[in-house]
Amino acid sequence: MAKDINIIWNNCLSVIKDNIDEHSFSTWFSPIKPLKLDGNVLTIQVPSSFFYEWIEEHYIDLLKKTIKKELGRDGKLEYNILVDASQDGISVNYPSTDRNALKNPAVDIPIDINRGTSKEIPNPFIIPGLKKIKINSQLVESLNFDNFVEGDCNRLARSAGLAIAKKPGKTSFNPLFIFSDTGLGKTHLAHAIGIEVKKNFPEKTVLYVQTSEFLNQFIDSVKDDTTNDFVHFYQMIDVLIMDDIHNLANKIKTQDVFFQLFNNLHQKGNQIILTSDKPPVELEGIEPRLLSRFKWGLAADLQVPDIETRIAIIYKKLHKDGIDISDDVVEYLAYSISTNVRELEGALISLIAHSSFNRKPITIDLAKTMIDQYVRNSRREISIDYIQKTVCDYFNISIEVMHSPSRKREIVQARQLAMYFAKMLTKNSLASIGSDIGGKDHATVLHAVRTVKNLIETDKHFRSYVEEIEKKIKL
Repeated sequence: MAKDINIIWNNCLSVIKDNIDEHSFSTWFSPIKPLKLDGNVLTIQVPSSFFYEWIEEHYIDLLKKTIKKELGRDGKLEYNILVDASQDGISVNYPSTDRNALKNPAVDIPIDINRGTSKEIPNPFIIPGLKKIKINSQLVESLNFDNFVEGDCNRLARSAGLAIAKKPGKTSFNPLFIFSDTGLGKTHLAHAIGIEVKKNFPEKTVLYVQTSEFLNQFIDSVKDDTTNDFVHFYQMIDVLIMDDIHNLANKIKTQDVFFQLFNNLHQKGNQIILTSDKPPVELEGIEPRLLSRFKWGLAADLQVPDIETRIAIIYKKLHKDGIDISDDVVEYLAYSISTNVRELEGALISLIAHSSFNRKPITIDLAKTMIDQYVRNSRREISIDYIQKTVCDYFNISIEVMHSPSRKREIVQARQLAMYFAKMLTKNSLASIGSDIGGKDHATVLHAVRTVKNLIETDKHFRSYVEEIEKKIKL
């Protein structure tokens, strides 16, 4: 029985929709049309070459997984790209590319345990029994120095990164501690340093890893009684890049392991690069001995880019994609979105995409319309301060009163609700939530979250105004 192409594509879309945000889905996947299914090759039509390049760069892994899920392991993807949509049939077919991450050389494992048979380690984790393993650097090739625009906002961190790339582990910038608010380029810079090291020293083993991934690996190693293997693996890394190190907060056992690992790598002259949303002095829930290590090298911040840097970022992106936009549109974008590089690039991409699949020229009027929609529809980042204000407004009390030691039922409940929503709607740690809401510790926050959850389940009146407050927060 022949497979229905529309059913197959709709099944793929349902999986994709569950894994990306609504705005990205509507921008990049809603305009796609399934054209034909030839054996195990699915051909989809995209509005432009820009569309094709963007999907290949950002969503290809997810797309390939859904295709293989529907068509089997031999399932393949092909693009039909419209060259001139004003004329029927003017299109070009392109196969999906096979993009590989920067590769590390195989390395020797300093232990000999005769278990396992795999020759590849897909994640930065050891499989016992192998004398040589391949380590995926997990570096993203597009996040390089060529695409990282220098400005007053990032000059120190960028210069330090370039110095490290020339002499990893041999400068005074070890560790390099990069910190900033979200969306200002910490992760980009960390990847860029790793990529530059690989260019200069192909024989070195570089590893980028999210702290959350490191935590999960450690937990698994404890469960499997392979902690020694876990430690030995990381001791083999020449340049270790740990993103979002603040996620180690209150993870005492993991901090102990990382402390030993840090000391081992540093003593051997291996390079350590860390990123965080706060400088070392403001990190909470991190042991003092570990914080002192973070201060050994250089702590460099990334600040909000000025107008000149924002304009340069836009021109750099346009040049990379081979797109021309008038200067007045570029300036309008740069002045309209001023706080976050990620949002600035997202708005630019939305504008180009809208122009591409609606076949409209990019004018200042289109830019104004798109920016208005983008700012209005993009999900606002919910802060602890905003949550506190909303809860206090609901209970008609001041934030000072909520932070007071008062044990009045209404005030205690307001405080607990603020902690609950902060835990549910932000990425902040329990310690940082407690610190911001009345100077409480993480145990108090945990108790508050549990109390609110219990009341939601048992008290319908309480549940109703929890729902009311949540609606107000998400407005």
